[in-house]
Amino acid sequence: MLPAITLGCWHNFGRHESSLGGSLSEADYHENCRRILFESFDHGITHFDLANNYGPPPGSAEERVGRILRDDFASHRDELIISTKAGYVMWPGPYGDWGSRKYLLASLDASLKRLKLDYVDIFYHHRPDMNTPLEESMGALDQAVKSGKAIYAAISNYRGPRTAEAMATCEKNHFARPILHQARYSMLDRWVEGDLLPVTEPLGMGVICFSPLAQGQLTDKYLKGIPTDSRAASGVGFLKPEHLTDDRLSRIRRLNDLARERGQTLAQMALAWVLRKPTVTSALIGASRPEQIRENVEAVKGPKLSDAELDRIEAILKS
Repeated sequence: MLPAITLGCWHNFGRHESSLGGSLSEADYHENCRRILFESFDHGITHFDLANNYGPPPGSAEERVGRILRDDFASHRDELIISTKAGYVMWPGPYGDWGSRKYLLASLDASLKRLKLDYVDIFYHHRPDMNTPLEESMGALDQAVKSGKAIYAAISNYRGPRTAEAMATCEKNHFARPILHQARYSMLDRWVEGDLLPVTEPLGMGVICFSPLAQGQLTDKYLKGIPTDSRAASGVGFLKPEHLTDDRLSRIRRLNDLARERGQTLAQMALAWVLRKPTVTSALIGASRPEQIRENVEAVKGPKLSDAELDRIEAILKS
């Protein structure tokens, strides 16, 4: 029972001097973060998604969101779904990365301290670890749930076959089953369609897609090139200028034309597109200012994509 749109707190909730809001004072930057969370909550986005390494620097997003949860949302805790993850590098040494019981459970304890919470609603293993037995990683998630430090277990970035193995491991060992899979999915990155969704659907496993706007490519931000204040130009994140080829920008502009015909922004149509599948539970968005929240929630209020529009999108993407 997640909202159709989830707020991801990755790049825009870390330390003000290290993020895209570096030109703001700490007080102004923190106020902007508060307003983003307020705007989200007021528009029905009750799921805030984090990870131990979100910032920058790692841990700082949890610290900031934890401060806002304590100061402004304490009376609304039971109306919120708060998720966090562990799996990527977090601290030096052999026990601060991947998927051992030592790392996952120690990281969860540290996340709870930063978030100032007694428990999170969802705790993910952030990425598969081929050097740690699934019994150990899934057993750690099981312990997190049974200890009361997480209500639900989840996984992220697992391919379809590994997801099936993880679920079978939980069944065999009577572990708490992961109820949600967080995977990258957008018009420009569709690997889940043939790999993951055929596995999660028969298992009754929810899917929440991250990067549904392809790091901002499926917005109006890059229609006229690469702005100097954009993520692609800043070096923050995974989107690089070389990804925005002439061919890709041409397709994005044609998608934008279709969105305008539908009375939507490109971002709204891109979100409606990933949510068209009943196997997709929620789409995870980022926001650097409150106005973006208002725009994105309109995606779930617009008309459903018709078969003719879906065919046109396919033709554009394959051109």
